[in-house]
Amino acid sequence: MTLDKLLSKLEYTVVSGKTDMEISDVIYDSRKVVKDCVFVCLIGSAFDGHEFAQNASDMGAAAVIVSEDISVDGAAVIKVEDTRKALAVMSAEYFGNPAEELTTIGITGTKGKTTTASMVHSILEKGGIKTGIIGTLGIIIGDKHIKTDNTTPESYEIQRAMRQMIDEGCKCCVMEASSLGIKWHRTDGFIFDYGIFTNFSHDHIGGVEHPTMEDYLHCKSMLFRQCRVGIMNIDDPTYEKMLEGHTCTVETYGCNEGAQLRASDASLISRAGYLGVHFRLGGCLYMDIDVAIPGMFTVHNALAAIAVCRHFDITEKNIYDGLNEVKVKGRVESVKVPGNYTLLIDYAHNAVSMENILTTLREYNPNRLITLFGAGGNRPRDRRFEMGEISGKLSDLSVVTEDNSRMEAVEDIIADIKVGLDKTNGKYITIPDRTDAIRYCIENAQDGDIIVLAGKGHEDYQDKNGVKTHYDEREVIAGILEEMTESV
Repeated sequence: MTLDKLLSKLEYTVVSGKTDMEISDVIYDSRKVVKDCVFVCLIGSAFDGHEFAQNASDMGAAAVIVSEDISVDGAAVIKVEDTRKALAVMSAEYFGNPAEELTTIGITGTKGKTTTASMVHSILEKGGIKTGIIGTLGIIIGDKHIKTDNTTPESYEIQRAMRQMIDEGCKCCVMEASSLGIKWHRTDGFIFDYGIFTNFSHDHIGGVEHPTMEDYLHCKSMLFRQCRVGIMNIDDPTYEKMLEGHTCTVETYGCNEGAQLRASDASLISRAGYLGVHFRLGGCLYMDIDVAIPGMFTVHNALAAIAVCRHFDITEKNIYDGLNEVKVKGRVESVKVPGNYTLLIDYAHNAVSMENILTTLREYNPNRLITLFGAGGNRPRDRRFEMGEISGKLSDLSVVTEDNSRMEAVEDIIADIKVGLDKTNGKYITIPDRTDAIRYCIENAQDGDIIVLAGKGHEDYQDKNGVKTHYDEREVIAGILEEMTESV
């Protein structure tokens, strides 16, 4: 593809060189420069790509895209107002504007993006609509799972993933649109067919993220100038502010009587191996819903998923089955076990997230709530004290073990956790080896127990003594259950 074709939707100035040359790739990491590529000089919190422009040229880049006045020998220099926006637009062009061949759904909000994306995916797949996901859990295309560094990856990775989705037969792409992803133009280069707003609360303030809550909210609201239909949680206090300056058609969901899609009569569902919620739909769709994810907050996530999925050619049964069988990897994920108890895997790895999940599970009135957890090494010790105290207060039994101890001794981390536990009357035991700890929980489970393995979630590794080794709790559980069956 020629450089002028890549630049066709941008305003730019040719500082030097020409634009009718063939370009081999669009590159934004100077370490990955290849011959005849165009190198885009991004500016980050800890780097400035302009500093590597000459090096990129020396390595074979045919052109560099800049937003500052610099001179580069041996390569064409093209100046734009914002190189991040330029990267998004050029990447879309390079991959053939894949969003034009997909139905695209962007989800923004402080909480619930990952769960809502998984719900949408589950419903649409039940309806025979192959759907890809881009988000916290990585890029998911059928059985393929590609790890990413950010909830919303760089624009080039997004465009490449959407092209891969089309090649694999996907008709829809559901994407978590983080505030930083929107702020840094990662989601530029196309218009979402649907944008979803889940909720808004304090997060990502300070440092290199958002200077103020106002900036945080503003960045999220930008999605609704970049989508055709905005699907909004009318129950959230910031609902109207989120729509300031919007250019999309607006639809609403919530428990409020004014919502176009409403939930009522919500209740908890609890049986061995299944914790969830039930509610009744009203407004533009009438049916009963069961969702296989615990917590009353699940109602709003499910409403958001239904609100967008009803625009597709699917049945009410697809909606019901998709939510009744939905799983979110590492988010209160139920693992099938032969006993009359419930075993969950969750990513909770700090005091706030632990308090949230344990408080939610308490609402199901378990026989015992058993929490297995550890704490990360080379991290503030206060976190360990706090986690111990929360588990001691909310769990009937805490099983303290290892979790990414990194360069610290597991025993030292456990000792810190015990400081918090000892402030409570909670019972606890320590089992340093995580597999042994999981085995203990399974072998000693009682009818009606809820056991939550906290901390690892979707992770499939242990980081110990500076080495990462494969460790997937689902595989560990399967191995323990097989051993128990063989020993009978």
